[in-house]
Amino acid sequence: MVIRDQILAEATRRFAARGFDATTLKEIAEGVGIRSPSLLYHFKTKDELRRAVLEKLLSHWNDVLPRLLRAAASGEDQFERVAQEMVAFFAASPDRARLLVREVMDRPEEIQALIASHVLPWTRLVCDYIRKGQAEGDVQSEVDPEAYVIQVINLVVFSVATLDCFGALLEDQPSHERVWQRQTAELLRVARQSLFER
Repeated sequence: MVIRDQILAEATRRFAARGFDATTLKEIAEGVGIRSPSLLYHFKTKDELRRAVLEKLLSHWNDVLPRLLRAAASGEDQFERVAQEMVAFFAASPDRARLLVREVMDRPEEIQALIASHVLPWTRLVCDYIRKGQAEGDVQSEVDPEAYVIQVINLVVFSVATLDCFGALLEDQPSHERVWQRQTAELLRVARQSLFER
């Protein structure tokens, strides 16, 4: 991994854990194993680093989702691929979800602009597929495509961000991995059942 990517990964982890304001560039540099001037070579300011972290997180979807939607053959197959990709992306690094939640709460205007530029294009694609499914009778007619997509994003992001806390509600106290498997299976079931005709 190149230094720039290491810096972005460490900044994501630290911003998610402590918040942007409580994290110093020195801490990020030390976490990567470099000195602060080396970090400043790649990112001139802390705010520039924060924007780069968010850009990287959100731009992922502009590359992945359109490809998945084109590759999938049917409505249910498209749903499974898109939903599993979204869950896998955040599960691979729960700090991504935690950071997104922090930014939504701390800087709603800034994150709204980033969402409009990075997330809106692919959500429009997903909504078009939902409308196509409604026209073909595969998707429930009462589904509001935009509201549905927002709710699924919320389900995934908040489920991942809060998994460690709410996993304690499971009676048998399974392992972290088993908590995640159960939560993911239920999340996908709820999203699938509320979309497709039975």
